Amino acid sequence: MSIFDILGPIMVGPSSSHTAGAVRIGYITRILLGSPVEEAKIGLHGSFAATGRGHGTDRALMAGLLGMQPDDMRIPRSFEEAEKKHVKFSFHDMQISGAHPNTAFLQVRGTSGKELNVQASSLGGGRIMLNKLDGIEVNCACESPTLIVRNQDKPGYVAEVTTLLTQHSVNIATLNLHRDKKGGNAVMVIESDQPVPSDIIERLEAMDGILKVTYLMSREEA
Repeated sequence: MSIFDILGPIMVGPSSSHTAGAVRIGYITRILLGSPVEEAKIGLHGSFAATGRGHGTDRALMAGLLGMQPDDMRIPRSFEEAEKKHVKFSFHDMQISGAHPNTAFLQVRGTSGKELNVQASSLGGGRIMLNKLDGIEVNCACESPTLIVRNQDKPGYVAEVTTLLTQHSVNIATLNLHRDKKGGNAVMVIESDQPVPSDIIERLEAMDGILKVTYLMSREEA
């Protein structure tokens, strides 16, 4: 257990789950998108829908999408900051079957034209769980150094990726595999004990059949 777990995050806002966790959800979504956000449609579920606006959850999510961290003093003004950057955004309440009470569903489009759907929940203390990525379950806590590799659902990719990590002395802590359908798109979620060097990420991105590689740094790296 770290001092972060005992005291909670350094943050702006009244609630670690509704504010700090929400900022992190938005921030992780921005990283996964890979470019500045141009438009965001955000659904709020459960407690996020019932009390989130009073706790500033909506502003926190937008702050994260703009690249802010939980201790950024601009969080209460994130809507105004988004308007300055000509970011279109909207919020709506929704119900997601089986979801954690503090859950958001983000439909975002980046300046690159890429679109992404992310479902994530805030677990308290600034901790989050990335539940789904474009409809594919990933269930990633995003605490340790994490590689999210999206690839074609064909044989050989898991072996290639894990072999490359092993060759560079990156120890795999957890490995989870998910896919939307047989022969469709698949996702590898790999949490490691060490940071992943940038040259490994570049080599993975160059592999045939690898659609997208995203690296999420640990809190210590960030």
